[in-house]
Amino acid sequence: MYSERFTKLTPYVPGEQPQDRSYIKLNTNENPYAPAPGVAEALRSYDVENLRRYPDPNADALCRLIAETHGIKREQVMVGNGSDEILSFVFFAFFDSSRGPLLFPEHTYSFYPVYCDYYGIDYKKVALDEDYLVNIDRFLAETGCGLIFPNPNAPTGMLLSLDEVTRLMERWPEDRVVVVDEAYIDFGGESAVALIDRFPNLLVVRTYSKSYSLAGSRLGWAMGSEELIRALYAVKDSFNSYPVDTLTQKAGMAAMADREWFDKTRSMVMAERERVSEALSAKGWKVLPSEANFVFAGAPDRDGKAVYEGLKAQGVLVRFFNKEGLTPFVRITIGTAEENTALLHAVDSL
Repeated sequence: MYSERFTKLTPYVPGEQPQDRSYIKLNTNENPYAPAPGVAEALRSYDVENLRRYPDPNADALCRLIAETHGIKREQVMVGNGSDEILSFVFFAFFDSSRGPLLFPEHTYSFYPVYCDYYGIDYKKVALDEDYLVNIDRFLAETGCGLIFPNPNAPTGMLLSLDEVTRLMERWPEDRVVVVDEAYIDFGGESAVALIDRFPNLLVVRTYSKSYSLAGSRLGWAMGSEELIRALYAVKDSFNSYPVDTLTQKAGMAAMADREWFDKTRSMVMAERERVSEALSAKGWKVLPSEANFVFAGAPDRDGKAVYEGLKAQGVLVRFFNKEGLTPFVRITIGTAEENTALLHAVDSL
């Protein structure tokens, strides 16, 4: 009844969404603050009669705004239904096992091996340093059909500097695509978008889910050379020529246009991240240095599963990864000041 490739799939497992009680939800890296006020106004003022029409298939107005915001050309941008859809197009367009396996970090976004299985792409996990930092020299020592990594990395939250990304691109083969997945870059560090004109084989993928508070809208975008973007459009138009609905395009434009709200909310998240990190460290926890909207931390006297279960029993959800090398830790999304204070009180009761 099923195809052979279907029987080999191991689906991605998202963060749990339990309904049995009210929780402080710090397990899926959502933004704790509302979208920019203009998002609500854009949706309220929209003439619903227009929903009988198909959306702009290329989301030109939104892409022009993204391009203007990042100082690049419209032709260097494409949007999709969340960065995960963009990544699906990326895997199909650029990675081919006939030229070797796809490379990505040993501990990283767990959708990467899922897409490899889906598209039949061989892959190789490249070990992190002992301190959990991505080591580009280990990538450069390998031969692969391409390379993808988040920056900051997930679930560790640790950042590679723009200088290190530049050093990687200077030594990486020009005919192999490098994808930098910048889902969390707005919470620390410099974007690699500054390098896309210099390196035509570099693609940067971003999302509205984190720093723009639009996880429920499913909106992401890619930035790269015109050649790479044309390839992504060819894949998109072979799969779904109308991917981003009209209301989501409107919401995305309103969110990106309000730079004051964007700066205010991400600054609050960053400040709370430092407060939580310092408080956990003072309690004896090992806290990896994060530049994301979460921290990856381990308690001094119990493993991550026990921490996860103990916090959940108190109504606080965090994420535990039952994978070798990660079991001492839990990933804690940064919430509001009140939520984070409740988390720290719950930690004291473990």
